[in-house]
Amino acid sequence: MTPAQLTIAAQKGDAAAFAALMEMHQSRLYRIACAYLHNEGDALEAIQECTYRAYRKLKKLKEPSYFATWLIRILLNYCADERKRKSRFSHVTEIHEPSSWDQPADPDLAAAVSALDRDCKPIIILSYFEGFSLTEVADILEIPTGTVKSRLHRALRQLRDQLETKGDVTHER
Repeated sequence: MTPAQLTIAAQKGDAAAFAALMEMHQSRLYRIACAYLHNEGDALEAIQECTYRAYRKLKKLKEPSYFATWLIRILLNYCADERKRKSRFSHVTEIHEPSSWDQPADPDLAAAVSALDRDCKPIIILSYFEGFSLTEVADILEIPTGTVKSRLHRALRQLRDQLETKGDVTHER
C-alpha cells in the first residue's frame, strides 16, 4: 500500500495502517525531535505525544498524501511548545544528556545551529539535516516558499557569523 492508501485506511479506523504509517516516519520524527529538544527522553516523549495527537485528529486530515507533512508539523508544534514551557519554568541551566540526532561532527557547528533564531532553526534542520526541499519545508511550516528562502539566507548568515567569530571559518570579504 502507498502512504496515501495507508492514511485513508487509518482514517477509516484501521489501527494496523496507522501503526504502519507511524513506523514509516519514526526515525525522521526522532531525528527532528532530538534536534529540537537536545534530549533523548524529551524526544521520545515528543514522538509519543505527536503519535497521540495524530491519532486523535487523523480524520480531520483533508489530503491523505500530505500525512508526512502534517505529522512533522504536529511534532514541530509540540517541540516549540515544550521548549517554551521549559524556558519559562527553568531558571537553572539544565545539563542535557547527549542526543543521537545526526549532529554535525563539528561541535561548534552543532552549537551554532542550536543558537539560531527560532524561526530559522527549523529551516536549517529540515532542509540540511533531513533533506527536505524548500517547497516541502514551506508546506511543513505552513509559510510561503519566499519566506523559507529569506529565513534560510538569514540562518546561513547567522551560522557564518557565529563560526567566523570562533575562527572556524576563514572568509575573505
